[in-house]
Amino acid sequence: MNRPSYPNYRPTRRELLRGSLALGAAALAGPSIVYGQGANETLNLAAVGVGGKGASDLAGSANGKNVRVIGVCDVDSTKLGGATQRYGDAKGFKDYRVMLDKMGKDIDALLISTPDHMHGAIALAAMQLGIHVHVQKPLAHNIAELRAMQEMAEKNPKLVTQMGTQIHSHSTYRTAAATVRSGAIGKVSEAHLWVSKSWSGPEEGRPDRTDPVPDHLDWDLWLGVAPDRPYVKGAYHPANWRKWRDFGTGTLGDMGCHIYDPVFSCLDLGMPTSVVSKGPQTYAETFAPDTDVQYTFGQTPYTTEEVKFRWTDGHNSSSPDASRAQGAPLPGAGMFLVGEKAVMVLPHIAAPYFYADGNKIEVEVQQKDNNDHYTEFTDACRGVGKASTPFSYSAQVTEAVLVGVAASSFKDRKLKWDSPKLTFDHAPANELVHRTYRKGQDMLKQLGQG
Repeated sequence: MNRPSYPNYRPTRRELLRGSLALGAAALAGPSIVYGQGANETLNLAAVGVGGKGASDLAGSANGKNVRVIGVCDVDSTKLGGATQRYGDAKGFKDYRVMLDKMGKDIDALLISTPDHMHGAIALAAMQLGIHVHVQKPLAHNIAELRAMQEMAEKNPKLVTQMGTQIHSHSTYRTAAATVRSGAIGKVSEAHLWVSKSWSGPEEGRPDRTDPVPDHLDWDLWLGVAPDRPYVKGAYHPANWRKWRDFGTGTLGDMGCHIYDPVFSCLDLGMPTSVVSKGPQTYAETFAPDTDVQYTFGQTPYTTEEVKFRWTDGHNSSSPDASRAQGAPLPGAGMFLVGEKAVMVLPHIAAPYFYADGNKIEVEVQQKDNNDHYTEFTDACRGVGKASTPFSYSAQVTEAVLVGVAASSFKDRKLKWDSPKLTFDHAPANELVHRTYRKGQDMLKQLGQG
């Protein structure tokens, strides 16, 4: 496949050797498959992050037609060992930069299933080489990084991109979107979304201690672009990083891309024009419980006027606005849309149901089948079909999520958001649009970082 070029970005050799990409000249050579052709050719697949969700992402993608797993990467040798044993032909690496340096010319597509803080750096490194990318949600840890990914994809339309929101391809979400777009509930004025879980962290911040790093973990590589901090057993890796602002994006970042997704699919929403957080203020280093973020979105062909859009999680998921659901019983996670004719409730994950005037009603649903989100991506990389959550779509969903994450640091302050300029009307909020990479990891500064 003839890889796209990036005429507006020319890293120096010094940058290549020292920076986030650390790519050798060999990695800039052409790949083995031609874009849009070679449907019967083998797709060489690699993955970064192969434990937990990464393991299932890789297994699902490896089931695609003519897919061969040639490289696996993980900072945890126990996870890496399991992957190399399962995929016997794959070479194993601890550092994604080394894998791209040694194998970049051979890798056609890359799965990225790491903690949030590494999504953008790895994706941009791979995309710079013309490698197709499947990135777990949220696409990036901050909005500037996200925009760099989106723009790189826009400049190279033959590059296949996909966000790992596999439920987007599920029958229930696809049916809900098609039904709303058919006019079954009329034009929509409000969207209410929630989940009862909460990734809140300790208000006091990090533990005041340092523990020995396990032999199987490379802690420096795990930190990656994030600020340096000592390892503390059980505090961050493997399960709790979502609680910490340096590494995760809280409950909203974890679940928002899933639950915002069908609203965007139903209504063709653009970017929010304003946002306000009514929940507890985010702590200095961690996320507070019980998020309550309220947005305003502009009118679309599927809405009556500006859309009121509210996200709640934790205890706030028992929202007073549940009264707007016209008596419909609400699940522990999901969303409902208030239409001119009816309310549609869409559980996470189950079939939609409909209420009007306090009673359950039947509407003519536009039934859709399940698609396989993983093999859809690998097929698209071989020139067969298209990805359903390319960055042209999924970056918008992620941006709305990250705007809400930023707003949670400014309780009760209504923020105006200018998406084209990537600016809030509040200087402290603008500090959260980007982040500064740790020294030696600053390769992407020219792409909108830092």
